[in-house]
Amino acid sequence: MSQGQAADEDRWANWPEAWAGADCDVRAVLGAIPREAKDGFRYDGIPWKRFPHFYGPGDEVPGLLRMLAHDDAESAGRALRRLWTTVHHQGSTIEVAALAVPFLLRIAATGHPGLRAETLTLVAVSGRCQHLGDGTREGLLRVAEDPLVIGPVDCPVDWTIQAARDAITSDLHLPLSLLPDPDPEVRSAAAFVLALATGGVPRISSALHDRLVVEDDPAVQVSLVLAIAQLAREHQDGPARDWVRDLWSDPGQPPHVRIGAGLAWLCLVDSPAPDELHALLTDPGTRRHRDLFQQVPWIAPVDRDDGLRRCIHDMLTP
Repeated sequence: MSQGQAADEDRWANWPEAWAGADCDVRAVLGAIPREAKDGFRYDGIPWKRFPHFYGPGDEVPGLLRMLAHDDAESAGRALRRLWTTVHHQGSTIEVAALAVPFLLRIAATGHPGLRAETLTLVAVSGRCQHLGDGTREGLLRVAEDPLVIGPVDCPVDWTIQAARDAITSDLHLPLSLLPDPDPEVRSAAAFVLALATGGVPRISSALHDRLVVEDDPAVQVSLVLAIAQLAREHQDGPARDWVRDLWSDPGQPPHVRIGAGLAWLCLVDSPAPDELHALLTDPGTRRHRDLFQQVPWIAPVDRDDGLRRCIHDMLTP
């Protein structure tokens, strides 16, 4: 064995455990950023260059964040589109995206209102595995990535997702403050973000339930139900599962809420769909809600034209 081969073999010995906490572990890097640096948008001293994006070094990212936070709306919009392209290309999550999460949350809360929903959505997709086209019971609400999927710096993508989720949990006050935003797209996106939290779950679930009581936008109502269900799935919340069943089985609930709750319930249990739920989801009238469900951030990535139809088919097909 050559010296180079031996060095390479040693590098991969005990992977990935031996890399935990190392310079390439974005979880450790994010955890070390002081709150005052995040609150003050102090990008200097953060090792952006250590984490490349899809088209080059990560040290381009703070410049884009500055544009998004401080430039006019048109320039900020270009910066946001560039961020989507560079840190979240074709549905893949990379380390530098997680590194940007604390700043994106603050920009969403204080920046251009018209870019708020899209900025929150970038935060949310940075903290979950990408289920593009996956409308199955196992995939729709799934967050964690396969631990063998590797990112650009050779660390598991699941570490990146964990880092982004921990960053969201450290700043729960920001997405919580946007649940009553005047823009329904922002409210849906805030729920999409909050569903990723790794802690503070009782507080978040209570806030989502409270919002659902007063919410009047149908797409946001569905988003709130799915957010509550995702938290229940992640944190093994049995009572929430029963609550979701009560929603879809209650004919007094609006049809879109029952449909959304039916999909959520199927993601929380292993049993086949009862006849009552099967009839609800396959009723011809359900198709009238296609456009509404395309506004729900969980559903739209499943199919760009008709995510609801795809979810129903995938969930009811053995």
